[in-house]
Amino acid sequence: MGDSGMKQLSDSLLIQSYHKAIELNLSEDFITQIKEEIKKRSIQHLLEKSISRVG
Repeated sequence: MGDSGMKQLSDSLLIQSYHKAIELNLSEDFITQIKEEIKKRSIQHLLEKSISRVG
């Protein structure tokens, strides 16, 4: 999924995709792309909330 494809994902789906990419041990480049999109949207706080819920 390219950058333009990630822009179409909802914030929630983007966060879920990040966790799934880590779980499936996908490429670091792909995970980095997701993290960059999360930063662009300034939704890191959602990532932190989802981590604390899982942990």
